[in-house]
Amino acid sequence: MENKEGNLLYVNIEDEMKNSFIDYAMSVIVQRALPDVRDGLKPVHRRILYAMHSLGFTPDKPHRKSATTVGEVLGKYHPHGDAAVYDTMVRMAQDFNYRYTLIDGHGNFGSIDGDSAAAMRYTEARMSKIAMEMLKDINKETVDFVPNYDESLKEPSVLPSKFPNLLVNGSNGIAVGMATSIPPHNLGEVIDGIIATIDNPDIELEELMKHIKGPDFPTGALIMGKDGIRKAYATGRGKVVVRAKAEIESMFGNRQRIVVTEIPYQVNKANLIEKIADLVKEKKIEGISDLRDESDREGMRIVIELKRDANANIVLNLLYKHTQMQSAFSIIMLALDNGQPKVMNLKEMIQKYIDHQRQIIIRRTQYDLRKAEERAHILEGLKIALDHIDEIINIIRSSKTVNEARERMMARFGLSEEQATAIAEMRLKSLTGLEREKIEEEYLGLIKDIEYYKSILASELMVSNIIKEELLEIKKTYADKRRSKITHSVEEVNEEDLIEEEEVAVTLTHFGYIKRLPADTYKSQRRGGKGITALQTREDDFVEHLFITSTHNQLLFFTNKGRMFRLKAYEIPEAGRQAKGTALVNLLQLDKNEAVNAVIPIKEFEDEGYLIFMTKNGIIKKTELKQYSSHRATGLNAITLKDEDELISVKLTRGTSELIAITRQGLAIRFPEKDVRDMGRTAMGVKGVTLNPGDSVIALDIVEEGADLLVISERGFGKRTPLSEYRVQSRGGKGIKTSNITAKTGYLVGAKVVKDDCEVMLISAEGVIIRLHINDISVMGRSTQGVTLMKLAEHDSVVALAKIVPDEE
Repeated sequence: MENKEGNLLYVNIEDEMKNSFIDYAMSVIVQRALPDVRDGLKPVHRRILYAMHSLGFTPDKPHRKSATTVGEVLGKYHPHGDAAVYDTMVRMAQDFNYRYTLIDGHGNFGSIDGDSAAAMRYTEARMSKIAMEMLKDINKETVDFVPNYDESLKEPSVLPSKFPNLLVNGSNGIAVGMATSIPPHNLGEVIDGIIATIDNPDIELEELMKHIKGPDFPTGALIMGKDGIRKAYATGRGKVVVRAKAEIESMFGNRQRIVVTEIPYQVNKANLIEKIADLVKEKKIEGISDLRDESDREGMRIVIELKRDANANIVLNLLYKHTQMQSAFSIIMLALDNGQPKVMNLKEMIQKYIDHQRQIIIRRTQYDLRKAEERAHILEGLKIALDHIDEIINIIRSSKTVNEARERMMARFGLSEEQATAIAEMRLKSLTGLEREKIEEEYLGLIKDIEYYKSILASELMVSNIIKEELLEIKKTYADKRRSKITHSVEEVNEEDLIEEEEVAVTLTHFGYIKRLPADTYKSQRRGGKGITALQTREDDFVEHLFITSTHNQLLFFTNKGRMFRLKAYEIPEAGRQAKGTALVNLLQLDKNEAVNAVIPIKEFEDEGYLIFMTKNGIIKKTELKQYSSHRATGLNAITLKDEDELISVKLTRGTSELIAITRQGLAIRFPEKDVRDMGRTAMGVKGVTLNPGDSVIALDIVEEGADLLVISERGFGKRTPLSEYRVQSRGGKGIKTSNITAKTGYLVGAKVVKDDCEVMLISAEGVIIRLHINDISVMGRSTQGVTLMKLAEHDSVVALAKIVPDEE
């Protein structure tokens, strides 16, 4: 850098920016954002407490206007905005932010709902009782004082902090390139941990955590697990999951409610309630009928009333997942150590506090020793004067000035200047016998004190014992019970765990509207019943698929173009019995002329098994299930189809089954699965059925021992025929007659292999549904037409058949 053209200086802008930014960053780090490891305070907190101490705003005095304190702090110590000081003051007075408040506020100091405090001209404040412990012995030269911003006054660089404020009240701050987030702790536990560390400096973390169990938030709530706590205490960084404390209570009318009495630290209650209301409105959480905030001066109480059929545990888990009723608190134990930012583990922080207290005790003792020695020195002079009082009086009377009297006494009795001054200022009452005894008594007491102070300074053990005694006294006075309960850890909440596993019915219409609803929506009806309306369809729409599954199962959707999509059953929106449902195109990425016409539920792709595909034109294919485990939002190619062919059925098998295929014109063929060789995922397949002109395959099912084949025709006729009447043939044949097709019955629309212990559902094009027990359906021969199972309107027809399997199966 050269000086050119008078006072003009040329500098490199990169160097100037670098140096200026580093200066700014260090100023933010040291003077604003980070707490000191010794007293746990940032400069603004320390200045507020010191200003109130100087003004005498102590707990034994009346509250004083907050503006007075703010003005004192701004004028003498903190040359920043008044909002910065007052906001800090407010926070120090909030019992939901500070575990042990340092300010005793009077008036509106804000709320957990996020309400701001009243203006400082309205509120009043004084120091809290525990805050006095932060400044105890500050006048005994226990801490260093530094010049204030204009060097007109001195302020403390740190407070004595007779309790471990950094851990007890925690701290939050964002500096430049770093941040601190230290959670609050229980005073009694931290003091026990400090004492244990003093007794055993080599204490292990596990032993230390027997005393300091974990954070203790002012708002209580539940801390889930100890792993995050242990990591934070060991390394200085970690994360704890905090959950609201909620109980499930019974109400009248066989209903329940969730009552929240504690919420996670630093969560805004009003925002939390608003979020719950939004989730209910958006139908992301269902089952909530009412939401109220019944909090009062006695404590917090958020009441969430549930609908009669709602599962309270599932609703509660959904609230934990989607709202701040469960939140993660990140721990970064960063503080200033000798002016340098440093991430410390729990033991280091405790040791720094112990070292600070040692210095406080030593400096306080040195101060007390000096004062005691000075007073003893004065008293020695007074004793000499009292022993020679007449001579002293003569010297004073015969001296022209005080200085002359002082010098003559010093020369005559060998006194120091301080002693001579004290004698010259001695009052006549000190000459009485009682006063002489008091001086003697005080002197002897001081000699004992001096010996005690010297013994403290000569013994580290005594210093340690004093720290322990003083901490135990603070614990006795201020400690309270833990508020945050530490419970077992909660693994990452899996959305599936939040959904109750239950049997559901899923319907899919010709125009692609899908919905799910509980299977027990439909009560079993006797044969020939009219059924109940299942869903509201558009005028020319009709239901094509209906099946029963579990909410936790995967749903594989196979389209007429041979593609496969998949969803979890709970991902299909639930709707009322007469609701239209959700358009499938909103859930799956279907092409313009593509429709889902086969759907099967599975649990896992890793299970042993095969998918058997049957097309409308009688082509069959077998492929291992695991080949379909990959997932694409745009669909997976499941089978290659010839022109004008469509996929009509998919079955999951073990590879050793017998299959039976049924055609629209009433033919059925039974053949072994092993006749179909295993093929790749995109293979075309082989001939399964030879079809007559105009015929097509309507169903494929797996043969079960002792079971019947149920067939349903368009006009609601149906029957059961024992599978034993269908002989095993070779794959590719025409099959044998299974139903007598007439104009009265119409062509077959559905077929299922059934047993005595199951139920079936029939659904018509106009959306009428009927649920039947299989025992109510007649057993007849292959060549019969069956009996009426469902009465239909003139232009209505049966379009779908679904089987309900018992739970134990």
